[in-house]
Amino acid sequence: MQTPISVDEKKDFVRWFLNHFQLKKRESVWILNYLMNHESLLSSVHFVQEVKFCPRGMEISAQGVSDPPFRFYKGQVMTNDAEKSFHDLRMNQGEPVYIQMNFENAQQCSKYALVLEENPYLPKDYYLNDRDKNEAERLLSVSLLQHRQKQLEDKIDEALINGKREEFKSLCVKLEKVKQDLNTFL
Repeated sequence: MQTPISVDEKKDFVRWFLNHFQLKKRESVWILNYLMNHESLLSSVHFVQEVKFCPRGMEISAQGVSDPPFRFYKGQVMTNDAEKSFHDLRMNQGEPVYIQMNFENAQQCSKYALVLEENPYLPKDYYLNDRDKNEAERLLSVSLLQHRQKQLEDKIDEALINGKREEFKSLCVKLEKVKQDLNTFL
């Protein structure tokens, strides 16, 4: 579990961000200043990536990145209207709000990393690409086939010890099939 980020750490980051970046939408500056001046609200703020998956979130962009200037997500609705989001912030202060900050070199920024939290709404396999998924499936198949091979080898040994000739033959056919299947993955 991640250590909670203090209000002071969030406030320091927002202050630093506002001092170092020009935002694409001036209303974003107002929102960030409002958050900085209302600690009770800032305590409900969570800085995350991929905010579009969150039930209530904002995407705020600085100059120099290709991301949209501002987006507000609530439920299944997305708007570019910063005033609506500001109104929602004021009216629903007890609800968590998730914020994604888009700025140049955000991934390498240690100040952002200090306040960045894991997005609890992000699908577990979001960062997996098709190649990763295929490799995971292949490894799982190989593992299952190797386990099945070991089980059959143990049963073959048991059939030999007990003199069960027909069972031995049947198990050998199954083992050969498992080995062929295994070779297709290796």
